Amino acid sequence: MTSTKRLATLVSLVSAPTAALAIALFPIGVAAEEAAVAPMAPDAVDANKVRVGMYFVHYNADAPNLSGPFIPPGYDLNLRVQHVNTPYFGFLRRVSPHFTVELAAGVPPTTHTYGKGSAKVGSIPFDGQEVATVKWFSPTLLLEYNFCEEGSAWRPYIGVGVNYTHFYDRGTTANGVAIVGGPTATFLSDSIGPALTLGLVYKISRKIDLNASYSIAEVNSQFDAITAGVSRTTEVHFNPGTAVVSVGYSF
Repeated sequence: MTSTKRLATLVSLVSAPTAALAIALFPIGVAAEEAAVAPMAPDAVDANKVRVGMYFVHYNADAPNLSGPFIPPGYDLNLRVQHVNTPYFGFLRRVSPHFTVELAAGVPPTTHTYGKGSAKVGSIPFDGQEVATVKWFSPTLLLEYNFCEEGSAWRPYIGVGVNYTHFYDRGTTANGVAIVGGPTATFLSDSIGPALTLGLVYKISRKIDLNASYSIAEVNSQFDAITAGVSRTTEVHFNPGTAVVSVGYSF
């Protein structure tokens, strides 16, 4: 699937909630425009901003059942990924009165993966049991369009960009080892995909503001579990939805 088609798919996935949020933000944006102070002089505008806050990551994960040698026939073996929260950091660079570039990242969290499907594999519990853990580093680069004028107290914005996700510190739990029949090495390939964001900034002062946003990204990874040379694979589509609440400082 091309990047254009993947982006179109993402847009379709969020069209309903995005439209609803846009409708909700419209009167705020209009009011902000009407209440905006006179535009700031160019030498009074800060070009850089840092943000600190929290990521609330909700995975919309799906994957085909695990496949490979020695997968017992008739078993439904799949994976479920637990949602996580982690600190957020962002650096923003003003490009023009309405455009901003943001580099966003978070403290790499430990994500827990659970069995999904058959209640047991043989005599070993599977469904709902933790089978693996992984950490990931996932920076996102965004070009954002800011509505209203720079002197406005409220500024809705929308952005589009690219996400890169790297998985590391992969591990298998004792229950996961028992299910696959021995010590197991797990692998998740890196992912590059499109990202979208929609947010709202409230300016407390010239230097300090509050930000709330919601983003989605396309994150696909090839999962491989290798036990005694035997490989069992599936492709995991994480597609996280991420809410951010943060404080920004301009300089």
